[in-house]
Amino acid sequence: MAVAPPGTSPRPCLPPQEPRTARPDRVSAARWRRLRRRSRSRWWPRRLATRLGDRLGATDRLVLQLYLLTRIGLWVTAYCTGWVFATGPDAHEPATVLSRWDQWDWGHFQHIAEYGYFDTAHSDSGRPDNREAFFPGFPLVLRALHLLVPDWVVAGLLISLAAGAVAVLALARIARLSAGAGAGERAVLFLLLSPCTVFLAAGYTESLFLALALPAWLAAKRGRWPLAAVLAAGATATRVSGLFLAAALAAEFLLARDGRRTWRSLPWLALPALPALLYTWYLHTRTGDWMAWKHAQERGWNRAFHPPWEAWAHTWNAAYDGSYTTGYALMFQAELAAMVVGVLLLGLLLWRRRWSEAVYIGLSLWALGTSYWYVSVPRATLLWWPLWAGLAAWSLRRPWVKNAYLCAVAPLATVFAVAFTSGHWAG
Repeated sequence: MAVAPPGTSPRPCLPPQEPRTARPDRVSAARWRRLRRRSRSRWWPRRLATRLGDRLGATDRLVLQLYLLTRIGLWVTAYCTGWVFATGPDAHEPATVLSRWDQWDWGHFQHIAEYGYFDTAHSDSGRPDNREAFFPGFPLVLRALHLLVPDWVVAGLLISLAAGAVAVLALARIARLSAGAGAGERAVLFLLLSPCTVFLAAGYTESLFLALALPAWLAAKRGRWPLAAVLAAGATATRVSGLFLAAALAAEFLLARDGRRTWRSLPWLALPALPALLYTWYLHTRTGDWMAWKHAQERGWNRAFHPPWEAWAHTWNAAYDGSYTTGYALMFQAELAAMVVGVLLLGLLLWRRRWSEAVYIGLSLWALGTSYWYVSVPRATLLWWPLWAGLAAWSLRRPWVKNAYLCAVAPLATVFAVAFTSGHWAG
């Protein structure tokens, strides 16, 4: 029998307690197992949410809060747009909220997912509509989700909603790596209130691309090159910008001096080019043209090669010479402004010797700035994560930057969202 040490009182001997999940005496073992299985199946969403909450830090939860609130704001904007811009001047019923998102390039993505690239029976004009210009990644994901979600528009919106959440979490981590604590939520806030943020909510490729490209960049920063290559391959399947990301990853690999580089990982960096090669081969088998993607871009969006100074001159004339309606002229003005921002960003990255990020931005600007005129440059700013991380770092050093940005840019985000959801977008 154990004796308590001198000067201490003996600990009372308590009867052993039964486990909380012990089976009551009057319930059979088989019935108890059925009850336990039913309890587990009933409460698995709560357990999943708890596990996710344990993995996410305070900054991550704040980032997701910002993301959800801005998505609600965009849906409110789309709802109000349906009332203000109704189906006709004498309409007494608004257009449905979902119809506000069935705009512009979304029709191409849905047609590809539903009928493929070369179906002419279901096209509006009965002839090809240059849909080969769109990479197959987003339509493939859309078709897969449509097996569970019958409505095509809802399926596209869900893809962007889920992918956007992944993207903002990755962006916050990238900003924290480069600028320290406090930069993550600011970078996300600047992205979510940027002028073209509506495209992160619509059934477009931007959210899905960022959900693959940003984790790929984060994996490269941590020396996980195989994972980075696989994610970058998914980004390439979604947008041609994935090839620019692949070049930036290669530059990051070659310039790594902190123990992240292992030469046995070098072959993985060729993987992101595989989706583009397979898609080029597929188009060749159907058209006999190895440059079918580029020719579709030229036919549909006037993206034939022109020197940069000619592209700037053509865009400037379209914006200011009065030959286009005001809506188109305003969008061309936005194209010019976005190109100026991109050039300034590239110069800053070169000055700070951030070579790999400069490779990504430089290739993006070259692709966008060598067409007949600028097309979709404001939308492309969503994919420039160095811009959002850099703005976050700047705002931490100069507090006035945050207020100035929000006051100047947030109204533009509303204007562009109304333009897109009302069918007046032209960029």
